[in-house]
Amino acid sequence: MHVLKFDWNPVTGIDIVGNFKLHFYSLMWVIAFIIGWYIMKRIFTKEKISLDYLDPLFIYTVLATMLGARLGHVLFYQSELISQDFFSIFLPFKFKGGFEFTGFQGLASHGAAIGIIIGMYLYRKKYNYKSLLWILDRVVISVASGAIFIRIGNFINSEIIGKVTESNFGVRFIQDQYYKSQITQLTGIKDVQEAYNAITDDPQFAELLEKVPYRHPAQLYESFCYIFVFLILWYFYSKTKKREQTGFLFGLFLILLWTIRFFVEFTKEPQGDEYINWAGLNTGQWLSIPFIIIGLYFMFAYKPKTAVK
Repeated sequence: MHVLKFDWNPVTGIDIVGNFKLHFYSLMWVIAFIIGWYIMKRIFTKEKISLDYLDPLFIYTVLATMLGARLGHVLFYQSELISQDFFSIFLPFKFKGGFEFTGFQGLASHGAAIGIIIGMYLYRKKYNYKSLLWILDRVVISVASGAIFIRIGNFINSEIIGKVTESNFGVRFIQDQYYKSQITQLTGIKDVQEAYNAITDDPQFAELLEKVPYRHPAQLYESFCYIFVFLILWYFYSKTKKREQTGFLFGLFLILLWTIRFFVEFTKEPQGDEYINWAGLNTGQWLSIPFIIIGLYFMFAYKPKTAVK
């Protein structure tokens, strides 16, 4: 079983020019959106909805997801950016402590969920061909598929790491343990990636490696579970009459995804400097509970309004 314990020290992207780097995390987002577009195209074709509505839906979804995720992270986990590095909230650059291209880092799934709901509301106001809940019932299928790749991206970036564990599923996140400045000082190697590689490859740095604890690969736990969220949603949509029950798939998505998030949070380290720890539950868990309650409402209590004749 020890084969399931390993060191994680990947190349996280491809250097383009200067400080600009093509991050694999960003590629995971691109893959998520592309697959989501194809899923929605299949749904539109199946239900004979004009594909003229598809590209605007895609644009609204991308913008709503990214803005919601970024603002959610800032509000829920890193509000100090508002006063300390305001422009980094909206731009893929860090200005505090020196200008640096960072990509869009710090994205919260709870914020993304809120952003998508608002985005679909605005989209529905402009393109009035189906109800808001009809759109949400189908968009969440694409969202579930995308969540799989986003968590893989988090794993590649060695972020949202799990708590220390003695289990057989432990991973040593080398790049999370040592910051860039630390790793070059400790190893005496100026090139950051070479310094990280030396920790895992060079026997003379074995003592440094021993200091890195094994942790739960919480990102992979979530990614694996989200595969089943997507499959369950697709089954109910394509194989049952539940797709005709307004709000059912939307509610099912909320319950499945946020219940998984609630329980996986028990294996995660706290995120950000401003996190809640009430009654043994952290920020991510408290934020998940309202989504689960809303999901229960749409699955079992919601009754669509009927037009008065």
